[in-house]
Amino acid sequence: MKEEAQEKTPLSVAIITKNEEERLPDCLKSVTFADEVLVVDSGSTDGTVALAKSFGARVLIEAWRGYSGQKQFAVDQCLHDWVLILDADERIPQETAQSIMRELTRNDTTISAYGFRRKNYLHGRWIKHCGWWPDRIVRLVNRRAGAFDGRPVHEKWVTQGNVKGLDAFIEHISFRNYSELLAKMENYSNLASKELFEKDAKVNAATPIFHGLWMFLRTYLLELGVLDGFDGFVISTTNAGGSFLKYAEAREMRVTNRKEG
Repeated sequence: MKEEAQEKTPLSVAIITKNEEERLPDCLKSVTFADEVLVVDSGSTDGTVALAKSFGARVLIEAWRGYSGQKQFAVDQCLHDWVLILDADERIPQETAQSIMRELTRNDTTISAYGFRRKNYLHGRWIKHCGWWPDRIVRLVNRRAGAFDGRPVHEKWVTQGNVKGLDAFIEHISFRNYSELLAKMENYSNLASKELFEKDAKVNAATPIFHGLWMFLRTYLLELGVLDGFDGFVISTTNAGGSFLKYAEAREMRVTNRKEG
């Protein structure tokens, strides 16, 4: 056992935070197997920073750079090349931690990143449809073989090499209530609309309606949100609203820019 521990590739965990004192403890408790935990905070006004330090995490304070930029900064500041990237509302189950340790012990140089399935929860309940499962994500990465894509929302790690999917999952305590779900929808739709505007996407009056209706049908029927009960209906409706607002706000910016120009 001692020989295996010496051969294991060292691991850093990178977490970005802002006002996460309620959800961060469970996240930190789940990654005690790592060699380093780095928390990059963007100006918390609660006890997030003190709490992270009490768990032995290294804490850096950095002004908000956007989702891609903030996570890239966190990865770049880690001490080790292999980094597990997490949000404060995510947890690593014990079985997943064991899978990660096995892979790092194997030291397979042909692999540049590892993917996981993610269990997303609403009201403490695992949502198995609505496109929320299996929600495959790349989170364990060799930082020397990739980078974040720079998108303002739905950022992804782009790997220069092979990605191995693990038969393991990450738990994501996505939303504790509908208010959090709606707040994230509004924030993401606003950021996504700016991205559309900057790309000069063609949006007319019918575009928001079409995309909103299609998103509801896709989430509720094609992705079987109907099987998730009332929560499934609310998620489907929120997805539709987010899609509608994304294109409506992009059109609004386009019209306003034309008038001012």
